[in-house]
Amino acid sequence: MYAYRLHELHAAELRRRAEQDRLVREALRTRRARRAARRSGRKEAEGPVSTDRKRFVHAA
Repeated sequence: MYAYRLHELHAAELRRRAEQDRLVREALRTRRARRAARRSGRKEAEGPVSTDRKRFVHAA
């Protein structure tokens, strides 16, 4: 039972590291895409559509 629990802990740690690596790669990819968009003069594909937040009224 002890070996199985160690196996579970190790597998969970590997999954956590893999997820962290995926997030880092995604962040770098996004940063590079935004930097390339700025250099080419294009507007970014993502971001706020409008900064005017007073346009909508609060719900009752």
